This record gives sequence, C-alpha cells and structure tokens, in this order.
Amino acid sequence: MKNILSIQSHVVYGYAGNKSATFPMQLLGVDVWALNTVQFSNHTQYGKWTGMVVPKEQIGEIVAGIDAIGELHHCDAVVSGYIGSAEQVEEIINALHKIREKNPRVLYLCDPVMGHPDKGCIVADGVKEGLINLAMAQADIMTPNLVELRELSGLTVENFDQAIEAVKAILRKGPKKVLVKHLSKVGQNPQQFEMLLANQDGIWHIARPLHPFDKEPVGVGDLTAGLFIANLLNGKSDVDAFEHTANAVNDVMAITHQHGSYELQIIAARDQIVTPRSNYRAVKIA
Repeated sequence: MKNILSIQSHVVYGYAGNKSATFPMQLLGVDVWALNTVQFSNHTQYGKWTGMVVPKEQIGEIVAGIDAIGELHHCDAVVSGYIGSAEQVEEIINALHKIREKNPRVLYLCDPVMGHPDKGCIVADGVKEGLINLAMAQADIMTPNLVELRELSGLTVENFDQAIEAVKAILRKGPKKVLVKHLSKVGQNPQQFEMLLANQDGIWHIARPLHPFDKEPVGVGDLTAGLFIANLLNGKSDVDAFEHTANAVNDVMAITHQHGSYELQIIAARDQIVTPRSNYRAVKIA
C-alpha cells in the first residue's frame, strides 16, 4: 500500500481540490492522507462561497502528529494543490523536509494553483510568488496549466513551440517531470484538449476530445494531478501514467457532459477512472 499526503483545498459541496482527487487516488489503490488548506462551502468559481482558510500552523501540527505515532516514514508522496495563504507555502515545504528526513525517496508533486481571475478562481496574495520561489525548486513534478506555465518559466508562451521551450525551462529549475494539464489556445488543434509530459528522456503530447460545456467544470486539474501521481506510485512508467491519466479524465469529462453537470461526476465515472474506455496515446515529439 502506497500513501499520499495530499495538501489541498476542500469543498463540502461539489468537487475541487482534495474532494476531486482523493477518491480517484483511492480507486487506484493508494491510501490518501487528506490535509485541507481551506474548507469552503463550494469552489470559488461560483462567485460566492463561505468557509475559512486553515491556520498555517495546522499543516505543521498535523505532520508532527503523524510523526509522533511513527507513521511519517510511510509517506510515499506529497501533493500540494490549492493553497489558502502565502504562509502556507512555507509550511508545506517545511513539512516536506520533515518527511524527507524520514523517507528520502518521497516524491513531491506541486500542482501550482495560481488563480485565474477571469474564471473566478481566486488565490491569496503571495501564493504565486511562494510557488515560484520556494516550491518549484523542491518539486519532483510540476503540473501547470497554461497560465501557470508562463509564470513558472518566466517566458512568453503564445504558441506550441514556445510551450515546449517553457517546459524545458521548468525542467532546468529543478523538477524532474512536468505535466502541462491543458495547453488551451497554444495547442496544435483548438478543437481538441491537449497536454504535454516532459522528463529527462523527452517530451510527449496527447490530444483528446474537447467536450462542449456551457460552463467548464472545476477540479479537472486536481483530478489530473492526483491520478498521475497515483499511477506513478503504482509502478507505471511516466508515459503509461500520462496516458492512463488523460484517458481516465476524458471519461470523467464525457460522463459529466452527459449528465449536463457543472460538477465533475466522479462517482458516476468510478469504473472508468480505474479502467478507462478511452485509449488516446501519447506521441513523443522531442
């Protein structure tokens, strides 16, 4: 049994953050230690929500508590996603160092959620800078979207070739793998949903259908990052993990679209998360 400490947001209604990632990772046979950075009534893209940011001290206290019962060395991976305050970034990195003292092989996947005001995704001041200046250098895996790809690389990314250069730039900053969750308008085909995976052996591209939602569901990136790290812990190669993730997420999106839902239909798609119907393949491009 592999164990993931997942430090992300929690919503009571709907699916985002840990609510989007935990059950799918468990379906793949990985135990999840969910540590919530915020607890909100619903995700912020509704435009209104209630709840609170978890005090930054709680992150260190929870990790210390797990250490006190002698279980911290069983942590195989740390995932960080939506972060509620700039101070939490430093707390997460401190927790990561504490875990690495117990298990030097622990993987750190940083899903660098920086906010997208146009879509209503709100992130506290200073979080973006913390992710760039603290988290990225410590991460084994980064999973940016297009906005975050630009911020992490510090490069202009307005086309596919520039996206490739940005991914290479991030690899030079420390991470061993970069998964671009959505190339958006800089992809090769605007009628498809495109992703990139890069490691020291090359860069792979995968394209799947772009489902015509009236309002795009939230939590897709959280689901993507969670499935990718769970697949890696299960022993899949980077490319096999990438393909399974893309296909499982595509099936979730297809089922969500069929239901006409704004919230991801994680429960309805549980069988496809484990064994996707889709079979899109990654193509090595560099």
